[in-house]
Amino acid sequence: MNIASPSGWSTPRVGITGVGVSLPDRVLATADLQDRIAAASDIPLPPGLFGTVTGIERRRVAGDDEYASTFAVRAARRALAAAGREPAELDLLLFASASRDLVEPATAHIVQAELGGSAHALDVTNACNSFINGIDLARSMVLAGRARRALVVTGETPTRVMRPRLDSMAQARTAFAGYTFGDGGAAVLLEPVRRGGIVDIDTETRSEHWAVGGIFGGGSRHPRGGDEHTYFQGDGHALRGVFERIGTDILHRVRRRTGWDWVDYERVLVHQVSVPYLERFIEVTGVPKEKLEVTVTELGNLASATLGVQLARVDADLRPGDRVLAIGLGGGVSVMTMVWEKP
Repeated sequence: MNIASPSGWSTPRVGITGVGVSLPDRVLATADLQDRIAAASDIPLPPGLFGTVTGIERRRVAGDDEYASTFAVRAARRALAAAGREPAELDLLLFASASRDLVEPATAHIVQAELGGSAHALDVTNACNSFINGIDLARSMVLAGRARRALVVTGETPTRVMRPRLDSMAQARTAFAGYTFGDGGAAVLLEPVRRGGIVDIDTETRSEHWAVGGIFGGGSRHPRGGDEHTYFQGDGHALRGVFERIGTDILHRVRRRTGWDWVDYERVLVHQVSVPYLERFIEVTGVPKEKLEVTVTELGNLASATLGVQLARVDADLRPGDRVLAIGLGGGVSVMTMVWEKP
């Protein structure tokens, strides 16, 4: 449908007109990560365990003076430059991430203080679906006439919630998913477009599974954290089972609404936790592997930055009219899909 703002502009769609990404310089090999954990732990770890189980060879790790906002700012500058825009032209800035610099104020204000401008700034948090949730919210604000240009940024530093030592096998089982993490950031600029743009978004949420995995410290339940609540913990197998049960339903709905199948998409972007997770996704959904942009082996699980990093990597090779299907998976538990057509 067409919408109009008070200034008189109108458009039927909102599109992504600029993409940016930022990754730390430091590379941490999975073998070196395991050696570090093993040296500090009270239990033996079989050689090569982390690499064999996750399929992750390496990941990027933030430096001591780098924060979630650091990567968001760097990615934001690149997205704005790609679109030929300045911070002063923004009406909305969303920091959409599982990580943050502080509990209060919103990290979006830290990002905006570095970028400049005075857009309405706030945080959006929904685990690894935060970034795609932020895109959905920004699109809705543009369609509602509340903003003309919106910048959605994420900065993820989940390597800081890896447990540094293992005291028992029971602890190892709940901590292991945390050893998939890598750090990085991404950003997209959204504004009205005359063709293409975001043409479909869907969500599926099963909140009864919220306790399957997460970082449970820092809020009103465990305000002081403590070791048991400071680090990521969860049941990776249970999470995968939930995603398998609900993920195929949402993909069927997208197919029915759009009439498009795998062949109609130039690329398919999917949140990537580990290689076995990705292989199971391919098996369950039937997506052709050549449609995927595989990042997990070299970057690990980038949390909400995963889809943004993948989009930045494929964007240069896309032609006007090419379609991309993005599939987000997040703790809580939620699944999201977004169909985007390059203008």
